[in-house]
Amino acid sequence: MPLKKGTSKEVISENIRREIHAGKSQKQAIAIALNTARKSGAKIPKKRKKK
Repeated sequence: MPLKKGTSKEVISENIRREIHAGKSQKQAIAIALNTARKSGAKIPKKRKKK
């Protein structure tokens, strides 16, 4: 099922739920949902790497 496009918390949460239901891990589902939101114009910073 295609993910919804948007930047609101509700849309991001729905996309995470859909990805987890599709069998993806929680971390991967979050990454996919946040990436989709970034492409839609959300100002979400990328995760900082630990040293």
